[in-house]
Amino acid sequence: MPTSPTLGNWIGLIALGLIWGASFLGVAIALEGFSPLWVAAGRIVIGAITLTVIAVVMGVRLQASPAILAFAAGMGVLSNALPFFLLSWSQQHVTSGFAGITMASIPLFVIGFAHFLVLGEGLTRQKAMGFLLGLVGVGVLIGPGVFAASGSEFEAAARLGCLAAALSYAIGSIITRRCPEVHPVGFGVLALWVATAIMLPAALITEGLPPMAEARPFLALLYLGLLPTGFATLLLVGIIRSAGPSFLSQVNYHVPVWSVLLGVVVLAEELPGRFILALGIIIAGQMLARRKGLQARAPA
Repeated sequence: MPTSPTLGNWIGLIALGLIWGASFLGVAIALEGFSPLWVAAGRIVIGAITLTVIAVVMGVRLQASPAILAFAAGMGVLSNALPFFLLSWSQQHVTSGFAGITMASIPLFVIGFAHFLVLGEGLTRQKAMGFLLGLVGVGVLIGPGVFAASGSEFEAAARLGCLAAALSYAIGSIITRRCPEVHPVGFGVLALWVATAIMLPAALITEGLPPMAEARPFLALLYLGLLPTGFATLLLVGIIRSAGPSFLSQVNYHVPVWSVLLGVVVLAEELPGRFILALGIIIAGQMLARRKGLQARAPA
């Protein structure tokens, strides 16, 4: 049963935000030696192996009923295969910081989808206000240039690609909520192997064997598979069991901040003022939608 967050929970939350925030930096570096398709396929394969080992060590039994397999397939496609490829392709044309900030919109999209798909999570006036404010932030982030030519020929499409990845993650989150009760690590293993069954053949058939990359992009790809997918899942489960899912949801505020900071410090990416403004508006929308005091007065 979740208890009040401990110092260990806070350290775990910060670590989780850093690990996930650094994944956008990892993708940017991995793209120096691999194609977008192989970046996505590689991190999924490594992640599937890593999480399987974790499940074996933990003694987790895989539950593979038809219903659970169907939900795992949905998660494998919408929370792994599709967004990983979209982000890998998009980050050829936008900065890692931009991609990370776009992910801050995921909780807002979840609120919108949950209104129609999750019983008991209707769109209250408070949530609607936060959702709309967050959409304003997304509009500021994407900018008017999405409809015009910019520095890169594909930059406008890449911005929309990042947004499509966020939408995919949001739908994947709803699928996870609707899944029958199952151990999250075991469920993650099933989902990643479904994603592997899709992405690995696609990469091999389309592009053949991956190139012999230099150490820097190879280590980045290894990081993407081992930490954001493998170890982070174990950390996530521990935080949920100890402090609860509501506490864990605060990680949504950390990820975009880390992605921006690491992009600026490590890759010397530019940080337009519009990005900071958009991040502030999106986070304000998240906070407004989660304010319990006003939400409590809304009808159930």
